[in-house]
Amino acid sequence: MQCRFRDFRRKEVINIHDGARLGFVADLDVRIPEGQVLALVVYGPARFFGLFGRGEEFYIPWDCIQRIGEDIVLIDKPFQRRTPEPEGRRRR
Repeated sequence: MQCRFRDFRRKEVINIHDGARLGFVADLDVRIPEGQVLALVVYGPARFFGLFGRGEEFYIPWDCIQRIGEDIVLIDKPFQRRTPEPEGRRRR
């Protein structure tokens, strides 16, 4: 399969481990002399309509990619989700 970078930017990345939609491909990590793609970079979700920047980026190694389709990229990578800290004693 032959695919250009501009075609990758239109593909949505979905994690088959938990079914999460991570976003669209934003960048590729490429080793220049060999022309080997090392990873995909997906920007995190926008904060407050994009006014306060974005969340963390997802760095997805090429080995985690299971399938590349017409409009999606399926990956299998367990991400550690941040859980909210339990509410302790409130200060008065």
